Order: sequence, then structure tokens, then C-alpha cells
Amino acid sequence: MRTGRRTIGPGAERAGPMGLSGWSIGAAVIAAVVLLPILSVIWTALWPETNIWPHLVSTTLPRYLGNSLILMASVGAVTGMVGSGAAWLITRYRFPASRWLEYLLLLPLAIPAYVGAYALVDFLEYSGPVQRMLRDLFGWQTSRDYWFPEVRSMGAAVLVLSASLFPYVYLLSRAAFREQSGGAEEVARSLGRGPWRRFFSVGLPMARPAIAASVAIVMMETVNDFGTVDYFAVQTLTTGIFSVWLQSYNAGGAAQIACVILGLVVALVLLERGSRRRLRYYNLSSRHRPVEKLPLRGPKGWLACAACALPFALGFVLPGAVIASHAVGETGAWTDPGLLRALVHTLTVCGTAALVTVLAAVFLVYGVRLSGAVLPRLLMPVTTIGYAAPGAVLAVGILLPLAAFDHRLADTLAALTGRDPGLLLTGTGFALVLAYSVRFFAIAQGATDSAMGRIAPSLPMAARSLGRNRRAVLREVHFPLIRGSLASALLLVFVDAVKELPATLLLRPFNYDTLATRVHEKASLEQLGEAAPAALMVIFVGLTAVALLARANR
Repeated sequence: MRTGRRTIGPGAERAGPMGLSGWSIGAAVIAAVVLLPILSVIWTALWPETNIWPHLVSTTLPRYLGNSLILMASVGAVTGMVGSGAAWLITRYRFPASRWLEYLLLLPLAIPAYVGAYALVDFLEYSGPVQRMLRDLFGWQTSRDYWFPEVRSMGAAVLVLSASLFPYVYLLSRAAFREQSGGAEEVARSLGRGPWRRFFSVGLPMARPAIAASVAIVMMETVNDFGTVDYFAVQTLTTGIFSVWLQSYNAGGAAQIACVILGLVVALVLLERGSRRRLRYYNLSSRHRPVEKLPLRGPKGWLACAACALPFALGFVLPGAVIASHAVGETGAWTDPGLLRALVHTLTVCGTAALVTVLAAVFLVYGVRLSGAVLPRLLMPVTTIGYAAPGAVLAVGILLPLAAFDHRLADTLAALTGRDPGLLLTGTGFALVLAYSVRFFAIAQGATDSAMGRIAPSLPMAARSLGRNRRAVLREVHFPLIRGSLASALLLVFVDAVKELPATLLLRPFNYDTLATRVHEKASLEQLGEAAPAALMVIFVGLTAVALLARANR
């Protein structure tokens, strides 16, 4: 039907006199919720109650920033080399166990970096099995009889974070190498190019955008990390937020450090996008012929197998074996009431956050597709910004305005009823649910948008012609077709929320443990045996997501 200025299709929504509609307003509200923590951090940093910025600049900030930059650059370089190298070997060659390693290399994603840190220290410390074996083998008596590298150091933090995060690079690099045409490889071989020269002159340049994007993700995850760097006593910007806020009780200083982190994240995103704009490669062939894998036999094949198996062993086998041995040996830790409470809290807040996030994503994506207004389409990309913001930054931005509102709400209710209700938002798991939803909204939105994009427009149009309203079309047409993708998004958001540590530590109510915070607290007290059951539960949850990811990327 044609109106005065624009055409309204069967699925479009009629907007109000100002071009707004219920879907437009809903999209604006969701975008505002996602943006509020970021704006709150910037506002608090610019107008703090007590400005300690000059003190930070002259004392601790250079150390925090320097360590963060070194850590990000080192982890980015290591994961870039390991992830892209393993992906190249897997996609170009056949060697012993290569078919198994193609999927085993994804398993380190199931183990959070802070769990890997606790396991590495337990394995390499003075009382650990490695140093005990050395003393027994050579007859050494004390640590003064031999030299051993410092376990809790910057180098160890780089090793643990790289072992945990390289699958991001491996996954995107493997996809990029798979999509390359076999013709380019054959031409390079016909010109006498060896394996190394084919990698650097053909494979790497064409996969560079994917590698750059994945390395940027790794560097963002590195600056977000708290458990690993805190355990290894490496002072970064994230640990600085905790120190300034929880020890100095200065929210403005914490917000100012958070703004520095935001600046690093924005710089990474702009740098990655700029590199993609400058690097464009096209497949000019009308037929895409996949690359034929070459066999590697003898020492070369076993060397390639070892090169792929080593990061898998460091990222999954070692931490998994250490945690499992403690979990089996500490049978009493499984019956600890604190573990049961942490499990219930985790299932409650993370399950609620996953459900709220997916429902909000469905509302936003479906609303944008219905609405003819420009506002929802402009706001939709904005809602993904939460995934780029570290958990500690979001925690600062959420807690400051939420605590102020919560106190006013409690005062108002107390004045009306004569009873103090306490803190209803920050004193419960509400703040955690909000933080998880904002942080991982991009996952749910991306899965929902991709799933709805695969639905033929004729299906909802036919339903509307049969008299179904918009809600009925969503319920009877869209939902049955996208429920698999929604279930995957629900699981991925739940898993990421279970593993999230910085935001949980800052936002949880008093004496409110989750599995992640229980692992961190027990391990920080050198009680790895009591931390092992909770850590094993976190790993198990992560494995379910990795299995789903491996199935989707066959």
C-alpha cells in the first residue's frame, strides 16, 4: 500500500508523527542501557569528586599503562604466530593426528586464563612436581642450590594468556586459509616457491585481515584480564582500577583509569578496521577450488604434529590435569556448602542474564526489521559496544549510577512505608545480570540477526496476509526457524558470564560468591584443592560451548 511519502510493506510498522514507533523506542531504550555504563565512566572521569589524576600520572599510571602495553603486545604477537601457524599447518598439510588436532586446538577456550595461571604456578612452584623432580634427580636440597625461573612474572602471564587465547586467532585464521583458492597455491608451487615462501607471499597476505581482527580480539581480552595478572603480581590498568577503587575508595580515579582502557580499546578497533580497509583481496576465478592438502611424512610430519600439540598441551592438558588431580584428591571440597551456594548463584544470575540478553536481542533485531524508521538501524550497531569494553570498565560504569539510584529508591520506600527495604538493586544479583547482559549483548544480537537474515521474506509476508499480527508472526514463523541459533546464543552468553571475573568481583553483593569468584578467592589463598571443584565446573561449562563451536565450524 502506498502512502504519501513512503511505501509500507506487509511486515513494516506504521510510525508515529515524529517517525517513532514502539520498536524504535524499544531499540533506543536497549541502546541507552548498553551505552549508559560507558557514558557514566566518562562523566565520572571528567568530573570526579576528588581529582587524583595528577597524582596517578606522576606515580602509578605510567607503570600500569606500560605493563598493559607490554602484555598486550606480547600476547598479541605470540598468539598471532601460534594461531596462524597452527591454522596454516592444519589447512595445508596432512600429518599424524592432524584430523584430531584440528578440533583439539579449540579446547583451550574452555579454560579461563586465571584457572591456567593457578595450575601453572602449582605445577612449577618450589613444592610442585617439576622442582621436586629436579631436586630428587640432582640431589639438590634447597632453592639456593639451583636456579629456576621466577614463576609469578610478566613472562609467565604472557605464556598463560597466550595459551588460553590463541584459539581466537586459530579459528579465524583457519577459516581464512580454507577460503583461499587452490589455484594460487599451485601457481606458487609451479614457480618453485617452498613452504615458507608460499606462506609469507600467498597465504599470509590474503589472511591478514582475519589475523589482524583476531589479534585485536586477543589484545582486548588481555587488557580485560584480572585474575591472571593479579595472581602473577603484574600491575596493569585493570588491577589499577581495583586498587584505586577498593583500597583508596576513589571512584573518580577508578573511572579515569577505566577511560584509559577505553582509549586503548578504541585505538585497537580503529587500527584493526583501518588495516582491513587498506588490505583488500578478491578471488577472480568463477570457480572456487579448495586447497589440496599435502602429506607430511617422517620427521617433518611429527614435527608439525608437535608444533600443533604443544599449544594444546599448554592451554588445555596441563591446566586440566592439575585441576582434575586436585579435584579428585580433595573429596571433602565437593561437599562444602560454599561450593553449592556458588553453583546456585552462578546458575541463577548467569541463566537469568543469558535469557534476558537473548530476549532483548530478539526484540531489537525483529523490531529493526519491522520498523521503517532510521533510528533503530542507526542504534543497532551501537549496542555491540559492550563486548569491546572490559568487564572492570563496565562494572565501574554500572555501579556508580546504579548505587546512587538504589539509595534514592531505598530512601523513598523507607519514607513511604516506614521500613528500610535495603539496597534492592546493588544488594542483589541485579547488577550482575545487567553487567553480563551489556557485556555479551553483541553475541546474542549477532546470532539473532544472522538467523533472521536467513528467513525468506515471503514467509512472514504470507503469515501477515493470513491475518497474523507481528507477535504471532514472530512466535509462529520466526521462532521455529531460529530457535537453534537462539539456543546457541543462550549457551554462549551463559558460558561467557560464568567465566567473567572482573565485573563479578566488583559488582557482586557482600558474601555472594559465584564459581568464578570462588576459584579466584580460594586460589589467591593458596587453597587450590578447595578451588579445584569450582574450577572443574567452570571448565565443564566451557567445554559445552567449545563443542558447539566445533560443530558450527566443521
